[in-house]
Amino acid sequence: MKKLLFCALFLLSINTFAQTVKNFDIEGHRGARGYVPENTIPSFLKALELGVDTLELDVVISRDNQIVVSHEPWFSSVISTDKNGKPIPEAKEKEFNIYKMNYAEIKLYDVGSSGNRGFPEQQKMKVFKPLLKDVFGEVQKYIRQNKLKPVRYNIEIKSNPAGDNVYHPVVSIFAKMIYDEILANKMQKNVIVQSFDVRPLQELRKLPVKLPLALLVMNKDGIEKNLAALGFQPDAYSPHFSLVDEATVAFCRERKMKIVPWTVNEIADLEMMKKFDLDGIITDYPDRAIKVFRKTKP
Repeated sequence: MKKLLFCALFLLSINTFAQTVKNFDIEGHRGARGYVPENTIPSFLKALELGVDTLELDVVISRDNQIVVSHEPWFSSVISTDKNGKPIPEAKEKEFNIYKMNYAEIKLYDVGSSGNRGFPEQQKMKVFKPLLKDVFGEVQKYIRQNKLKPVRYNIEIKSNPAGDNVYHPVVSIFAKMIYDEILANKMQKNVIVQSFDVRPLQELRKLPVKLPLALLVMNKDGIEKNLAALGFQPDAYSPHFSLVDEATVAFCRERKMKIVPWTVNEIADLEMMKKFDLDGIITDYPDRAIKVFRKTKP
C-alpha cells in the first residue's frame, strides 16, 4: 500500500512539474535581441526558431498614422544609420523623430548594420523598422510554413505625458489605433498589451473588446501603490526582475494576477527567478530561458 501511495505521489509530482513547465511563458524581448537586430522581422523569426511562446515588441506612430515597431519614437544612435547611411549622433538622435516622418522615409533608415555594442553576439544585417501589421503577417506565415505552435504578441505602447503630440498622439488616440489594428488583424485572442504609462491601459479598458493588459514597472513604489495609480487590476504585473520578491509574488497569487518580470538575460539571474512562482519571463536570450525553465528534473 505504501509503495502504491509513493508511486502515485511521484507521478503526481512529475505531472505537476510538467504542467508548470508547459504553462510557463517565455517571451522574446524585441524578438531575440541577443542574436538579431531588435524589433525587426528577422529578430521575431529567430525568436520563433528558438521556441518562444510570446513575442515582445514595442510600437510607435508615424506621421502618416502607421503603427511602427520601434522601442524609441526616434532613431536610436546605438543601432541606427540615417537614410544616407551615416551614423546618427547621440546628441541629435531625438531630432530623428518617427512621429514626424512618413513610413516611406522611415524604411530608408538602417537599424541593423551597425550592430549593438551591448549585444556582441548579435548578427549585423541591413534591416528596417517594420509595421505592426507586417509583423503579424510574416510571423503567422512563418508559423504556418513551419507547422509551429501558435504564438502570442506582447505589445508595448511607448508613451509618456511629455511625449503627447510631440513623439506620439495623445493616448486616447494612440491606444485606439493599437486596438483597431489588433482587431483588424483578428489578433485579439493572441495579444497582451503592456505599458509603463498607465494612461493607455486605462483607455483600452474602456473599449468594447477587452484585451489582456499588463502593467510594466521599474520604480520601487511597490505593487499596491502601482496598482492604485493604474486604478484597476491588470491581467499581468511586469516588474523589473530586481524588484521581484516573495511578497510581490504572493500578492499576485492571492489576486490571481500573473507576474512576468523583465528583462532577464544572465543564466544566474534566470536561475534566481526560477526560485519564484512566476508565470513567465521576458528575455533577450530565449534559448537561455528555455534551458533554465524547460529543463527536466534528473
